[in-house]
Formats: sequence, C-alpha cells, structure tokens
Amino acid sequence: MPQLQSHAGRRLARWFVTRCGWKVIGEFPDVARLVMIGAPLSSWWDGVWGLLIKIAVGADVSFMAKRELFTGPLGWVLRKLGGIPIERGSTHGVVEQMTARFHDRHKLWLGITPEGTRKAVKKWRTGFWHIARAADVPILPVYFHYPQRTLGVGPLFQTSDDINADLQRLKEFYAPWQGKNRRVT
Repeated sequence: MPQLQSHAGRRLARWFVTRCGWKVIGEFPDVARLVMIGAPLSSWWDGVWGLLIKIAVGADVSFMAKRELFTGPLGWVLRKLGGIPIERGSTHGVVEQMTARFHDRHKLWLGITPEGTRKAVKKWRTGFWHIARAADVPILPVYFHYPQRTLGVGPLFQTSDDINADLQRLKEFYAPWQGKNRRVT
C-alpha cells in the first residue's frame, strides 16, 4: 500500500516538527528488515509525534495499532501511513502473522511499542522479541525524550537465546529517557 509521503508532505512535516522543537538523534541503519521498538509510550502524543517524524524523515515503517483506531477516515489515514490493525485482547497469531510478513517481503521495518499501552506497565509485551527472533531480524530501539524533544535512534540489537536477558538489556538502554508522562518501568 502506498505511503502518504509526498515531497510536499515530507517538507510540511519536517517544517512542523522542527518548528515545534523536535529533533532526531542517531542514524537509521541501512538494513532491509528489522523490528523497531519505541518507548516509553506514555501519551497519545507519542503516536502523533512518531508519525510526523516518520513522514518528515521519509521512513517506510509499518506499525501495529489497536484495531479500534482503524475506523472511518482515521482508519484510511493510518493504513496509508503503514498501519496494521491488530486485536489486542489476545495474541490471535500476531507473532505468526508478522513473521510471515517478514518472510514474504524483501524489505520491511515493523514498529511496535513493547509496553502496548500508554499506562505504566510492570512487564513489557514480548511479541516484538518473538517476531524478531522468528523472522531472524534485528531490533532497533527508538526512544522519546520529551525534556529535550528528541526522538533517538539506538544501535541495532540482535536477540539471543535468553529472552529475559535481552529484555533487561533493552530496558537498561531506555532507562535514561523520559517520556511525556514517565520513564520505562
């Protein structure tokens, strides 16, 4: 599905993001396939800023979002921006579906929020790890740091056989960064 990323749209998004004081720190890697995780997710503004920055930098990132958002005109826009509606109530084979997408495509960046909600959570959802592991693709951690209005791009992360150790290392990466309403817990 074509993305809403015309040159005029990119310029407008870049102007708006810059005018609002946001900047991108770090470099996006030159790899065809990866799972991008974003945290901390603490406000609906994270989705707005994330989509605006995605358009501004011209990143072709698909993302999963709750099915309820994909109704009416908003649903059309989200799909054009790369949105994939999912049922959050249970797994419904999401890991398998996303792994199949990776196997069917030469190029795919899939964005996921490991917290799965804007509320503080004690435990991350692990679907992103399982997708990356099953598809044999790296994880790219991306963070919001609201005090400096920064979207930061971290280093590529390869999964190991130890999910708990991997989650701990990823959470340590996110420890310094402050979302709009909180840090990663």
